[in-house]
Amino acid sequence: MRRQSRTARLICKEAGILGSVSVMIGLGGAVALLLFGLALVKDGVTLAFGPKLRKGLHAGTSGPFRAFLSGLVVTVFLQSSTATALMIASFVGRGLVAGTAAQIVLLGANIGTAVTAWLVAAGTAVIAPALLLIGYVIRRSRDSNITKGGGNALIGIGLMLLSLYHLSAATEPLRSHPALLAFIGLLDNALPVALIFAAVLALISSSSLAVVVLILTLSHGDMLSIPLVFALVLGANIGGAVMPVLATMHAPAATRRVMWGNLGVRVLGALAVMPFAEQIAAWLSLLQLPPAMLPVDIHLGYNLVLGLLVWPLSGLLSRLMERLIPDDPTLEFGPEFIAEKELATPALALASAMREVLRIGDLIETMLMRTISAFESNTRSPLAGIQALEGQVDRLQQEVKLYLSKLNRSELSEAEASGSMNLMDYAINLEHIGDIIEKGLAEAVWKKVDNGLTFSADGVAELRELFDITLQNLRIAQTVLVSHDLNLARQLMEIKERVRHVERRSAENHLQRLQEGRRESIRTSSLHLDILRDLKRINAHLVTVAHPILDDRGLLRESRLRETGRDIGPAAADTSPAHPARPPAAS
Repeated sequence: MRRQSRTARLICKEAGILGSVSVMIGLGGAVALLLFGLALVKDGVTLAFGPKLRKGLHAGTSGPFRAFLSGLVVTVFLQSSTATALMIASFVGRGLVAGTAAQIVLLGANIGTAVTAWLVAAGTAVIAPALLLIGYVIRRSRDSNITKGGGNALIGIGLMLLSLYHLSAATEPLRSHPALLAFIGLLDNALPVALIFAAVLALISSSSLAVVVLILTLSHGDMLSIPLVFALVLGANIGGAVMPVLATMHAPAATRRVMWGNLGVRVLGALAVMPFAEQIAAWLSLLQLPPAMLPVDIHLGYNLVLGLLVWPLSGLLSRLMERLIPDDPTLEFGPEFIAEKELATPALALASAMREVLRIGDLIETMLMRTISAFESNTRSPLAGIQALEGQVDRLQQEVKLYLSKLNRSELSEAEASGSMNLMDYAINLEHIGDIIEKGLAEAVWKKVDNGLTFSADGVAELRELFDITLQNLRIAQTVLVSHDLNLARQLMEIKERVRHVERRSAENHLQRLQEGRRESIRTSSLHLDILRDLKRINAHLVTVAHPILDDRGLLRESRLRETGRDIGPAAADTSPAHPARPPAAS
C-alpha cells in the first residue's frame, strides 16, 4: 500500500511537471506567434508601401500637426514605433528633418503604437482564418511587391489575432498557479520593480506592443490590480524606446539627440505619474472601463495625454538635447578608402577607388534629397548644406582622379585599364551632377522659397515625378557601377526614354497652361523649365555608367540601345554631344 501511494505521488508529480512544461511551451509559442505576426505585418507593409511611407513621413514633417499625424499614421501601418523611429532617424542623420520636427513625429508614433494595440485587442480571433485566407490569395494572385507585401500584412494581422486566442488559452492554467500568484503579489507590492520588469520584457522582444498584449491577456479575470496594470503598461512604454537608442549609439549627434529625447520623455512621464498610481487607479475604477480592454485603454490614454503635454515643449526639448549631446567633433574631410600603398596591387586599388566613387554618389544622393525636401516643404533649411556637400564632392572627385591617374602609369591588364577609365568617367559625371544641383536645382528652389512662388498642382506633380525618377536612376547607377548587371544597365538606358517623355510632356503641358493664362504657371515659368532642363541633364550624366557594359556586349550602336536586333527607338539616342557613349575623362 505504501509503495502504491509513493508511486501515485511520483505519477502526480511527473504529471504536474509535464503540465507546467506544456503550459510554458504553449505560452512561449503564442508569444512567438504574436511576434512573428508583428514582423510579418511590418515587413509586408514595408515591401508594399515602404517608399511611399518614407516619402509620406518625410513630406509630413513640414509642419507640427503634419509631423504628429505622419508619425501616428506610419506607425499604425508598420505596427512598430521602433521602425518609425529608425526611419525618421535616417532623415535626421542626413539633415533632411530638424530635431524639433522629429521629436513631434515620435510623439505621434507613441500614440500610433497605442492605437495599434487597441485595434488588435478589439479584434476577434473569429476573423483570423478569413484574414489568413484572403492574405494568402492576394499574395499568390500576382507577382508584385504590392500584392506580396499586402498579402503578408493581412496574414500577419491574422496571426496576431490568432495569437491572442492561444495566449488566453495558454495563460488560463497559470491564473490559478500558486507560483504566478505569488510573483504577481510581489509585483503588486513593488510597482517600480513591475515597471522595470515590463521595460526589460519590451526591450528583449523589441516590441512594446507585444508586452502590452501579454499584459492584456494576463489581466483577464481580475488577475492584475489596476495599479499593477498601470505600472506594467508604463514599463512596456519605456522599453519600446530603448531599442532605437541602442540602434543609433554610433549615429550622428543629431540622430542620437532625437532618440534619447524620446526615451527621456517616456521615462520622465512615467516617473511623474507613478507616485499617483493608486489615485489614478481609483479614478479609472470610477470610469467603469471594460476590464478586458483596460491595459490598452491605459496605454492609449497615457500616450495621448503625454503627447499633448510634450508637443508644445518639443522645441525646448530639442534645445535641451543639443546641450546634453554636443555636436560630433569636426574631422578633416578627405578620402577614406584609397591608399598609396595599394597602387602596387591594381585589383585592390581599383576596389578601393570604387568604394570612394560610391561615396561620391552617396553625397550626390544627399544633395538631391535635400533639394527635393526643400522643394516639397517650401523651406530653405534643407538647402543650407548643399554648398558644403558640393565642395566635398569636388574634393573626392579630384583625389580619385589623381589616384587613378597614378594607377594608370602601372602595367595594367586591358580589363583593369578599362575599369580604371570607367571609374574616372563616372566620378567626373558625378562631379558635373553636383555642379548642376548646386548652381541649378538648388538655386531654382531657393528662388521659389524666397519669392513665395507656388507652382500649379499639375506642375508640382510633373516635377515630383521627374525628381523621383532621377533619384531612382541615381540608385540604379550606383548598383550598376558595382554589379555590372546587364539587365540593370538596359533598364537605366530605357528609363532615359521615360525621362525624355516626362520632360517633354511636362514642358508641353506647362506651355499649355501659359496659353490658358494660369497665374501660377506664368509666375513660375522660367523656374519650371529650368528644373526640367537640369533634371534631364542629371539623368544624361547618370546613364553614362551603363554605356561601357552595353558597349562591351555590342548592344550600343551610335549611342543607341539595341533590343533583339532593332533599336528601342529614337529616344534612346538622346545623348548630349558632351556625353557620348564612352564619355572622355575630362580634367
